[in-house]
Amino acid sequence: MTGTAMALTLGLPAMAQTEYPDRPIEMIVPWGAGGGTDAVGRIFAQLLQEELGTPVNVVNRTGGSGVVGHSAIAGAEPDGYTIGIMTIEIDMMHWQGLTDLTYEDFDILAMVNADPGGLMVSADSEYQDAAALRDAIRDGGAGAVKGSGTGQGGIWHLSLLGWMMSEDIPVENLTWVPSEGAAPGLTDMVAGGVDLVPSSLAEGRALIEAGRVNALATMSDERQALFPDAPTINEATGSDWTLSVWRTIAAPTGMPEEARAKLVAAIETAYNSETYQSFMNERGFGLLWAGPEEATRIVAEDDTNLGEVMKATGLAKE
Repeated sequence: MTGTAMALTLGLPAMAQTEYPDRPIEMIVPWGAGGGTDAVGRIFAQLLQEELGTPVNVVNRTGGSGVVGHSAIAGAEPDGYTIGIMTIEIDMMHWQGLTDLTYEDFDILAMVNADPGGLMVSADSEYQDAAALRDAIRDGGAGAVKGSGTGQGGIWHLSLLGWMMSEDIPVENLTWVPSEGAAPGLTDMVAGGVDLVPSSLAEGRALIEAGRVNALATMSDERQALFPDAPTINEATGSDWTLSVWRTIAAPTGMPEEARAKLVAAIETAYNSETYQSFMNERGFGLLWAGPEEATRIVAEDDTNLGEVMKATGLAKE
């Protein structure tokens, strides 16, 4: 190399390393378009796009009771360009024998929503507080009380069974009437078909505000701001059982630390934005922020608790 060429080469600036992110990010939603998880995924995609300065595209990957989408998140290249919404079903599907996938296969970046389970009865129910409902289930014998709000072994069925176990009530004392979700379960309850629905109080909000449904308790550590008159389960019956349906933002394990740190910071900024807070409040979704460590602790605790309920009630495939 001539001296002139060497001088020109040395004079060139070093090629700048590109900073993350420098291309679009994919946000995988394991559930269908139009549902609650899809809504949370899309508002977060919009806010992250604004914060990170790159497109964040929502992709619905449905099927297998959530297995398909969750597997797509966990199995993606851990480069920071694939993230997704991980839901509480990750703590159920492996106990059900649907997959070997667990929360440990993800890098949980934050929890951004949680809707506690509750106890709801029709306004004309003979059970006017949670203690009376508990006593009726405990003393009524097999199948004396009927509940609904999800499919057999679904999350709200498990939430009710977990509460019953915490109260030492035989689980066979409950007859569970499967439904396609909380809305049809609530409709059936108001019509007199079942005695209670243990879904989130948010799902019964319209009927509660219309005076057709009574919220007897919330399965959370503290009363909910939207339902201040509904005591916690602990206040109402002394039980320490809690359970919320939550949504986290997660990624494949092994991401570069720069990408991970930027994502966590951007997610927290998006969560605290007026846009997100208003969006969630208007729709009655519960707001809960938990960073990576706290979110992982909550998810792990729920995995253990749900596993115990499913094994004790014969709903787990071991």
